[in-house]
Amino acid sequence: MGVLGVRVRVHAPEHDVLVVLSEAEGPLSLPIVIGPHEGVAIATAQAGMQSPRPGPHDLLLSVLEASEVGLDRVNIIEVRDGTFIAELVLTNGRRVDSRASDAIALALRAHVEVWCAEAVLDVAAVVLDVDEDEHEHVHLGAPLHGQEADEEVAEFREFLDSVAPEDFDDSDA
Repeated sequence: MGVLGVRVRVHAPEHDVLVVLSEAEGPLSLPIVIGPHEGVAIATAQAGMQSPRPGPHDLLLSVLEASEVGLDRVNIIEVRDGTFIAELVLTNGRRVDSRASDAIALALRAHVEVWCAEAVLDVAAVVLDVDEDEHEHVHLGAPLHGQEADEEVAEFREFLDSVAPEDFDDSDA
């Protein structure tokens, strides 16, 4: 899966921060709701920005390196009660339980792949496709039609286009 980026979905009075993954070769996208600090960690890693001192993700990768173990890839393995469960796959063959947002932030920093179980895609993926009339439709499970499809596309486009990494400035924290 590729990391499309971090987005904010606005629905009054609250906002959801999402990381959106996409299939390398295929129409599926996987939006995952994450926290704002995790959004910053992912967005800054994706932008190639480094802080002057190591943050938690940088520290973990340094500890792995000092232990002569690397990060091979991350897997998103399950959705449990609406929560995405991930694992870190280490070069020594061991697997470590992880939050999906932390796993993605580590994958970006370590330049390793993010894999996603088919079962996760089956229940949580969004399919964007274009029909012959060039009308986009979003399918969340069962196919949507007419106005419902148009509204879903509009909402999806809005949150994909609504934010940039600088929107996650956590200097007030």
